[in-house]
Amino acid sequence: QLVESGGGLVAAGDSLRLSCTASGRIFSSAVMGWFRQAPGKEREFVAEVRWGVGRTYYADSVKGRFTLSRDTAKNTVYLQMNSLKPEDTALYYCTRGQSLREPIYWGQGTQVTVSS
Repeated sequence: QLVESGGGLVAAGDSLRLSCTASGRIFSSAVMGWFRQAPGKEREFVAEVRWGVGRTYYADSVKGRFTLSRDTAKNTVYLQMNSLKPEDTALYYCTRGQSLREPIYWGQGTQVTVSS
């Protein structure tokens, strides 16, 4: 189970931090991260982290603005989103899997809305 929190309505240029806590043991080989889906668009990759080594990966559209981190003691990943843009408006899903960009489990989603 993946439980997300932290979405909301903000103005362009503001920041938000999303959190996602996973239940059960997370093996070092796991990959956790975030995808998003805007209205009328396909779901897209945002960021992921290899759980064991902590290496992170980002979509070009968020690189330099978003930072993904993890707390292994809490089974939690955080997505710090800075300099938000209206085009970041989407439903953000926490994901968990074993390979990059191939999630197996999905959270229920948390809405992020950025006003211009």
